[in-house]
Amino acid sequence: MLSRNRARTSLLAGAAAVAGLLLAGLPATVSHAADQESCRPDGLYTTPGVDVPYCSVYDTEGREKMGADHQRRVIGYFTGWRTGKDGTPAYLAPDIPWDKITHINYAFAHIDGSNKISVGADGPTNASTGMTWPGVSGAEMDPEYSYKGHFNLLNKFKKQHPNVKTLISVGGWAETGGYFDADGDRVNSGGFYSMATNADGSVNQAGIETFANSAVDFIRKYGFNGVDIDYEYPTTMKDAGNPLDWSVSNGRRAGLVKGYAVLMKTLREKLDRAGAADGRHYLLTVAAPSSGYLLRGMETFQVQKYLDYVNIMSYDLHGAWNEYVGPNASLFDDGKDAELAAAGVYGANQYGGIGYLNTDWAYHYFRGSMPAGRINIGLPYYTRGFKNVTGGTDGLWGKAASTNCPAGSGLTKCGDGATGIDNLWHDLDTNGKESPAGSNPMWHAKNLEKGVVGDYVTKYGFPADTQLTGTYARKYDSTLVAPWLWNAEKKVFLSTEDEQSVKAKADYVVDRGIGGTMVWELAGDYQWNAAKGQYEPGSTLTTAMYDKFKSASPYGAKVSNKQLPTKAVDIGVEFGEFKLGDSNYPITPKVKITNNTKATLPGGTEFQFDYSTAAPANASDQSGFGAKVISSDHTGSNVGGLKGDFHRVSLKLPGWQSLAPGASVELSFNYYLPVSTPWNWTVNINGTTYALTQDLARGVTVVEPGSDTTPTPEPTDPTPTPTPGDCTAPAWDSSTAYGGGTEVSHEGHTWKSKWWTKGEEPGTTGEWGVWQDLGAC
Repeated sequence: MLSRNRARTSLLAGAAAVAGLLLAGLPATVSHAADQESCRPDGLYTTPGVDVPYCSVYDTEGREKMGADHQRRVIGYFTGWRTGKDGTPAYLAPDIPWDKITHINYAFAHIDGSNKISVGADGPTNASTGMTWPGVSGAEMDPEYSYKGHFNLLNKFKKQHPNVKTLISVGGWAETGGYFDADGDRVNSGGFYSMATNADGSVNQAGIETFANSAVDFIRKYGFNGVDIDYEYPTTMKDAGNPLDWSVSNGRRAGLVKGYAVLMKTLREKLDRAGAADGRHYLLTVAAPSSGYLLRGMETFQVQKYLDYVNIMSYDLHGAWNEYVGPNASLFDDGKDAELAAAGVYGANQYGGIGYLNTDWAYHYFRGSMPAGRINIGLPYYTRGFKNVTGGTDGLWGKAASTNCPAGSGLTKCGDGATGIDNLWHDLDTNGKESPAGSNPMWHAKNLEKGVVGDYVTKYGFPADTQLTGTYARKYDSTLVAPWLWNAEKKVFLSTEDEQSVKAKADYVVDRGIGGTMVWELAGDYQWNAAKGQYEPGSTLTTAMYDKFKSASPYGAKVSNKQLPTKAVDIGVEFGEFKLGDSNYPITPKVKITNNTKATLPGGTEFQFDYSTAAPANASDQSGFGAKVISSDHTGSNVGGLKGDFHRVSLKLPGWQSLAPGASVELSFNYYLPVSTPWNWTVNINGTTYALTQDLARGVTVVEPGSDTTPTPEPTDPTPTPTPGDCTAPAWDSSTAYGGGTEVSHEGHTWKSKWWTKGEEPGTTGEWGVWQDLGAC
């Protein structure tokens, strides 16, 4: 069983986040103006009937245009709450190293009680849209904009740095399932959980439509280049995410993944339509978990095809939510992870010795269904740490047990998190007490390492004459690529990042063709103030990444690392029927293959596909299809990193079973560690090998098997789409048999049957099932 671990928190609350697989459905095939289609990133879904202006953002290889000196992304989260109004150091738009970054994610907007995106009511205390900073150099408002606050300043500096894109990030740890009102009190509104999924587990289509429409209006109003979704977390794993949300989220677990997929598809389509109208492509991205535990409950993360790129929250891999002392964000596994060892991961043959609490594993999970260039790895500009550590090597892989868990954490047994001067950026628990976590900006950690008590400590409640106890010795493990501070006298372990680890991670990004990096959060970076003899907020780590990336080769723009056929056929493959939560082990979904061509597939027809080396090469089927791994880019443990990206699988229709046009067949598949959507499909039909349209590959021609004939599209209905609430087709009836081409209405949408059906509910059969969604009515 995959062990639990903490995934990223937005406010780094002191509660446990405990972190599977459903293949995405197939998109409709659409035509584009040739110049725009040539710029579409490999594997990215296109809204049917919309000529998306991809070339406003991407070049003709499908790579993002970011400026001549930005070959890879450097994405920084900029938080709205470090305003300086409480006396602690401010971090404002003028402090951002604009020439060193490519994207800014503004954290956070939330979902209000009416399912609309919001940053709260306008007014002079609203940091996003109303606050001002008189006398602060560079923070003067631009009179061009009707709003003030951070949004005004972000647009002011974007004029000077036009290659930098801004995205509004929605959610985060504290505001996924609720939001903070003007008085700072949390409103437990349900947030993402109730907006996208009803209490009975069904999709809340009305809530999704409302939110997506408001998101388009929001970015147009405030000048953002896109939307970043920080939904923490749409997983079936019980008690995942913020404990304050469990009363809403746990009852919806069975429907969260489906609601998430519909949300992301809806956002993609509305952003595409808005972009076509505005002459600019709007970005859609997510902050995705890196935890194997969380991802096991997210099926195959089937939303990746809707995303311009994914930002992996490859941090919070160890922390005080349990007793196992380890790095916050190691790059690689070393085969010694105490949490994994306690769970028996290394000794279990089915896992292949693969440790899954590291950045490299998380990257390869997503690499299974995305080009390397549409993936960014996360780096923390903050620490996590423990006190009263016993065992291990200078604390590493030791233990720090405690039964004193923060109020509101939902836990009964925790790690002994560092406190006091070792926990400068701590959050408060629900009783208003310090939440032990060892959470510090890196500039404070650097001062601890140097034995300096910064003059800022009084702003955080410490006396001016504060003295440090013991020495904070810097340690570094080159296998893990992880630095930490070890105070042997206090038995304090603080997991850190510094120039050595950041440069090594930047080299990793360059060497593997990865799109870039994302950092949480910019305000944690550091610089040395010689005049004061202390470290302060700066841009040392961000500059180190920029220097590594500015002359790098272009990032990897293709999903496959091999040449695939340039002709594709319309055969759909879906992975579904996943067990929920902890029952989803081994991972045994049903694989449904649907023949949407006009040709019958004979018995023995061979399919091949790739899945990620994040899982070992022991996948199989239980249905007589002979599924077997026929080649592997990696074997053995992943100490020091996975050596390649894909395992190649072959399976065949049983010799006695042909597949007629419109027919489907299912098999039971089996594997042991989570993987994202298997990709790079091929099918050999009567001696000719084709790609599948569902892979959304660049440069392929869709044909009918055995010919170069392009399939005839279904006739387009010239009738205008009816307004919501005006469903004209007869209501679907589970007892009625419907022939192909029949239209019905169900749950506010019109549906068209592709072939004969009875008893199959519209909205439950997937994009390549019998019912085609014709849109809201």
